[in-house]
Amino acid sequence: MTEAKFDTLIHGQNRLQICAMLTSTAEIEFKVLREKLDISDSVLSKHLKSLEEANYVRSTKRKNFGRQKTWLSLSEGGRSAYSGHVKALQEIVGKS
Repeated sequence: MTEAKFDTLIHGQNRLQICAMLTSTAEIEFKVLREKLDISDSVLSKHLKSLEEANYVRSTKRKNFGRQKTWLSLSEGGRSAYSGHVKALQEIVGKS
């Protein structure tokens, strides 16, 4: 069972949305994530770099019809940190 723990890295709006989207799927393509968040490549890249440095997100590059695409997934540590953060938020609002 994951411990409730507020995570300031995840708490930022875009990073929280990134983790939420990655929690619901095995992996997502960079372009799809960027479109769902409605942010620029550079903004998404900056947030992903922070999450990757914390070992919360993994990225892999694969070729698809000759074009290289970046696929993103939440690491086990990232899933645990996100789950703990959500539990901490629920405790703050009184829904544990």
